[in-house]
Amino acid sequence: MEPDLFTAAAEDRQEKDPAGSPLAVRMRPRTLDEVVGQQHLLKPGSPLRRLVGEGSGGPAGPSSVFLWGPPGIGKTTLAYVVSQATNKRFVELSAITAGVKEVRAVIDGARRASGGFGKETVLFLDEIHRFSKAQQDSLLPAVENRWVTLIAATTENPHFSVISPLLSRSLLLTLEPLTDDDLRGVLRRALTAERGLGGAVTLPEDTEAHLLRIAGGDARRALTALEAGAGSALAKGEQEISLQTLEESVDRAAVKYDRDGDQHYDVASALIKSIRGSDVDAALHYLARMIEAGEDPRFIARRLMISASEDIGLADPSALQTAVAAAQAVAMIGFPEARITLSQATIALALAPKSNAAYMAIDAALADIRAGQAGPVPPHLRDSHYKGAEKLGHGQGYQYPHDLPGGIAAQQYAPDAVHGKRYYTPTRHGAEARYADVADRVRARLRGGGTDG
Repeated sequence: MEPDLFTAAAEDRQEKDPAGSPLAVRMRPRTLDEVVGQQHLLKPGSPLRRLVGEGSGGPAGPSSVFLWGPPGIGKTTLAYVVSQATNKRFVELSAITAGVKEVRAVIDGARRASGGFGKETVLFLDEIHRFSKAQQDSLLPAVENRWVTLIAATTENPHFSVISPLLSRSLLLTLEPLTDDDLRGVLRRALTAERGLGGAVTLPEDTEAHLLRIAGGDARRALTALEAGAGSALAKGEQEISLQTLEESVDRAAVKYDRDGDQHYDVASALIKSIRGSDVDAALHYLARMIEAGEDPRFIARRLMISASEDIGLADPSALQTAVAAAQAVAMIGFPEARITLSQATIALALAPKSNAAYMAIDAALADIRAGQAGPVPPHLRDSHYKGAEKLGHGQGYQYPHDLPGGIAAQQYAPDAVHGKRYYTPTRHGAEARYADVADRVRARLRGGGTDG
């Protein structure tokens, strides 16, 4: 990183008075070996290892990379480690404050450094998804000609937020959410390390469990909450961070919810059953409990998609569209904004008319298949497009529905074993009433125009 007068002064102050920096900054890993989680990206010969100069010799130089993942799981940390470990020129920009002018200045500086001193430049660009297409275009020549090695961080899916030419010239590295064990290691290291809390306080199991819940997989949030709790405990003359002290310091009550135990399934079940029962307020309560406990938003979105088909179905066909759109949005934006999308979908599903007819229909059909009621496909429905099919009688007698009034042919479609069997029994709820009328009318026509009794 190229320090200016103010950066150098800040770093000097941090070195002389480390306690003046936030705990999350003090505990930032200094080498790749100190990084918690993301081990799939840190194997020997990996792009990140090569960026810091490990095994980077030969004609194949290190590639530009995109680091994609939710907040607080190590994107900036990895870039920081590269900046500390590499002997390359390191420049950092944020897409929130930088524009094309700043990018071009970095590229010009990189070309001068390369031509004049043979020094390579690594450019770390945070929040690259905030750059417009034109701003991203300005990076292309530098990446393509390797005037800079780009490390770009984003919380949004690069396939949607980054232009294809830039993405195709780089490697996409997907960071995995930190596990509770990862975060537990971060917290315990911060408690004992000299540059952390230096053993000034201890952390009981119940307080640690609450810290893991409110962190939601975010190491930065976990360390910030730990620092707040430690400060409150020490101010009260206590050497242990009690659950009450932590709750007071972070202003967030402990949610009785175990993501890996019974509560995980109990609360998820209660959410779905509240939606099924059309109690929108109860559904929102359970949704809030899951969000507050740090539940994976993708898990919640998957449950909503299942509910849209299982409990609503054709009573409101748009319910599944809403749930799928919510799942896609959640995958792209993550928390905290995803809470709004999940709320919208939950409200829509809870207040929608209900029908489990689609769910019951497929299970009834599957039950017959498993009971051996399949039988051969009627000859007139069999494939007749291959040579010799006509001699076998395949397709003979088939009536093409589009040639008939109303587009329905009175012919047998199901095998003999289940001919006349009804699997779909529509309700008269919401939009499914229309499907019920259509099903009755079509079934009568299929049987030759008589009544469908």
